[in-house]
Amino acid sequence: MPRKNHRGTACLAASLAGVTAFGGVLASPASAAATFRHASPPPVSDFRGVNWADPRDNYADDAVVPSGLSTTDTYATTYAKSRAIVGGFAELGANTVRLPVNPTSVNGPFWTSYRAAIDAATAKGFKVILGYWEADNAKDGKIDDQASWDRMWARITSAYGRNGKVYFEPMNEPFGYTSQEWRDVAARWLATHRSIPRDRVLIGGIKYSEDVKPVCADSRLDGTRIALHNYGFWHTDWTSVDQWKADFKERIGSCASRTVLDEFGASMTTGLDYNGPVNGSNEVAYIQAATDTIRELGLGSVYWPGLRNGDTYSLTTLQGTGTRLSLKVNNQSGLDRLHWAWKQK
Repeated sequence: MPRKNHRGTACLAASLAGVTAFGGVLASPASAAATFRHASPPPVSDFRGVNWADPRDNYADDAVVPSGLSTTDTYATTYAKSRAIVGGFAELGANTVRLPVNPTSVNGPFWTSYRAAIDAATAKGFKVILGYWEADNAKDGKIDDQASWDRMWARITSAYGRNGKVYFEPMNEPFGYTSQEWRDVAARWLATHRSIPRDRVLIGGIKYSEDVKPVCADSRLDGTRIALHNYGFWHTDWTSVDQWKADFKERIGSCASRTVLDEFGASMTTGLDYNGPVNGSNEVAYIQAATDTIRELGLGSVYWPGLRNGDTYSLTTLQGTGTRLSLKVNNQSGLDRLHWAWKQK
């Protein structure tokens, strides 16, 4: 599968209603990192979220930095920015944010301040999914450097292993591995991090996380969540909602109760009406099918992206300066479809 080429496209226009910024008292690192527990694992349908992405599509040779943040910011500044942005996500109806990590962002100096984004989100009550992305100078669908990857996950799990709001996704889109190889990698991750409850681990489907059935069938991975990706540009000639629904269901099989669709998205800055008739648009058909399927099967879902500067798929546009930030919704009909998927309407 070629690289998701929509993500490099410049943002065309912002539209419709705005979302307010949030202020408040800054929490301390100690309080933000408090231990969260739940009596029983939440169902996957409780994952209602958005991706918060680096303008470079999260593939970075250096530290991966979500839109609006900076490697030069202090913990306090990053926390204040993140509080405003996550507050904007909450206004969308989300309770989950997926954040990228890579060895440079975690093993290097940025980790000191980047942790504030995680802490601000969990303090807001959000679930946080931390997913590993490989570097842009590799892009072969495999772990770039095993030792650095191991150190990264050791540092992350040491910091957040006891925080029940934080979830771990060992790798985003492991397309460089065969099905067997990828499942072996995932099984080794679980064996290495035995103290992490399996319901807080998301194992990507095979290839571009596009098929969860082999992962679901591997008994070594029992108890984990499974991450599915699906995009409308994979089939630009499909304009039937039913065809798209059938495709989603084929990729999921009997594994809906474990599946989180943690990447799906379409154009949000080009004026498409996702509430209206398809009118020959593969994107409208795809979004209607995706949100219908999420609702019908009770899937978890994390839209790509809730915020990424320069991405036509971005549900929002970042506004403001410094720590006084807010989010503007780019397409109300797209947000309406998310609310439908999340059973909020």
